[in-house]
Amino acid sequence: MIRSVPRSRLFDSLYLAYLVAFFVYLALPLVVTAVFAFNDAPFPSLPWKGFTLDWYFADGSEGRTGLFHDDGLLTALWVSAKIAFWVTLVSVALGCVNAVLFERVQFRGKEFLYLLMLLPLVIPGVILGVSILVFYSGMANDVSSAWGIELDLFRPGMTLVVMGQVTFIATLSTLVIAARLRKFDPQLEEAALNLGATPLVAWFTVTLPWLLPSIFGAAAMAFLMSFENFNTTVMLTGSDTPLTVALFNRLREGSTPVLNAVALLLMVGSALLALLVMGRSSR
Repeated sequence: MIRSVPRSRLFDSLYLAYLVAFFVYLALPLVVTAVFAFNDAPFPSLPWKGFTLDWYFADGSEGRTGLFHDDGLLTALWVSAKIAFWVTLVSVALGCVNAVLFERVQFRGKEFLYLLMLLPLVIPGVILGVSILVFYSGMANDVSSAWGIELDLFRPGMTLVVMGQVTFIATLSTLVIAARLRKFDPQLEEAALNLGATPLVAWFTVTLPWLLPSIFGAAAMAFLMSFENFNTTVMLTGSDTPLTVALFNRLREGSTPVLNAVALLLMVGSALLALLVMGRSSR
């Protein structure tokens, strides 16, 4: 907004009201969720019955089981963490390779491949999950029928969930890393090569340090997106249930404040991870 242009007091008031309403709209559901994680009531709703930590630490002896004693939710949390780790590792690695490919290499059909890479971002997650499930399960069935080889790797389970999430998270990682690589001065690499460094050494000593902020950002984004993904994951999950699917199943049975406790834990974890990445990127 141009400061030199005079504004009426009515405009300023409306603008302030809009900002307040917008941020209340964003923050109010999160605040309510966090508050009712400590409500001493069997349901996460009014009236307020008092403050309690039972929904985190209760051991089930008094009819309440807190998050840290709920084996089902803790197992689902661990499954989601493992999935997010592998999705992050694969997506960031592919993002680095793709960024170099699209920013440094000239080849025929580059624009078409770039559009093909963006395709998973515009396909609904459920459709993406169903497509991956049908393709790989069908391939596993065909191999089993033809040669008697069981490819359990391509049946619903953790591996298929990782593959499904990587299809779109790798694209986002590519965009983040490529945006940083686009600002890199190639003359720095040329100077390293002129001083006797090999292309590989120049990459690890000059280019990679430049890309580290974007790599950390892409890794944090990939981890959080994997952790919270539901629509693709629910189509591909097997016996190992991730947290989002476990929460959905619990919610169908009836909401309890332990779900609010899980949500608050994830909000705090996400905020800490974001602060860590921001601090790392600002160095």
